[in-house]
Amino acid sequence: MERNDILLIHGTDYKEMAKKILERADVAAEIGDRNKSVALKPNLVAARTPASGATTHSELLAGAVEYLQEHGFGRITIMEGSWVGDYTLDAFRTAGYDKVCRKYNVPFVDLQKDSWKEYEAAGMKIKLCDQAMASDYMISMPVLKGHCQTIVTCALKNNKGIIPNVEKRRFHTMGLHKPIAHLNVVAPNDFILVDNICGDLDFEEGGNPVVMNRVLGFKDPVLCDAFMCDCMGYSVEEIPYITMAEELGVGSTDTAHANMIYLNQPEETAGKFRMSHRVERLAAYTAPEDACSACYGSLIYALDRLNDAGKLRGKLPKVCIGQGYKGRTGEIGVGRCTSCFAKSLKGCPPKAADMAEFLMENWR
Repeated sequence: MERNDILLIHGTDYKEMAKKILERADVAAEIGDRNKSVALKPNLVAARTPASGATTHSELLAGAVEYLQEHGFGRITIMEGSWVGDYTLDAFRTAGYDKVCRKYNVPFVDLQKDSWKEYEAAGMKIKLCDQAMASDYMISMPVLKGHCQTIVTCALKNNKGIIPNVEKRRFHTMGLHKPIAHLNVVAPNDFILVDNICGDLDFEEGGNPVVMNRVLGFKDPVLCDAFMCDCMGYSVEEIPYITMAEELGVGSTDTAHANMIYLNQPEETAGKFRMSHRVERLAAYTAPEDACSACYGSLIYALDRLNDAGKLRGKLPKVCIGQGYKGRTGEIGVGRCTSCFAKSLKGCPPKAADMAEFLMENWR
């Protein structure tokens, strides 16, 4: 797998989806020696269920562990440190990781209790947990979601879980963006398996999940987070730590020249999940017919951007989306399936950023 590759798979069998991403990336061959230690680093920000849009799904962990064990790796550890104010082990049990650890006989390391050392990170001293840095290969497993302070969070910010609480507190006094960028100069980013199943609209603790039913694979954490901006309707310039990390040589924001590798095509799944009241309010502006989660979720993110800009006012025609509109005409729609409409945005699915721009210009 090359650093400009983006692997995408859609569906609801999350364990198998994780295994297929890792297989396509040939992670086992990249690790090589079966005696090497492999760390799985999910997002356990707080004691919230994955269905809330806050934490990494346990099925992805199970898939990653199965993949590694089937390829002969025995030194596998799940590790994470929740945010200051929450207990990692509470989050560990709430997310169902205790069951995964028992089933596969894999240990869990609470990094809130780990020792640490200080590292030089491009002109900034940063403390990192010893057990995380001692791993030979790290598979980061972030949730693609919103964040109340940094707007969005995914691969780069997920590494905040491998620093001690004292450093997390210092990061917040510094404003998060600069220290997150410098952290990733030294933090391990060997492979990134992204939980894009149902991340929250704009809050790291969840509560307003947007169902996408998608898992992604990356080698470049900066490319990952730049792609995340596209998915959620933001520009990378709105998220300073992403461009700062690029300037420090961590990776590239060039999603335009990324190599998109689709392992399958999305199926119709929108409308089959429970929405929060806030997501329901946004969904009221849509008219889905057999829409896939990836396309419909992108539209919800786009509508949230328009709502932030104060554009969801007055009587607006509903935005059509989904396979049920193939060959039909209408007023306005997004996605390839509405190509016969008077106003339609191409793409399968279009990016949320493109949807927001299209609706801003054409929705009356």
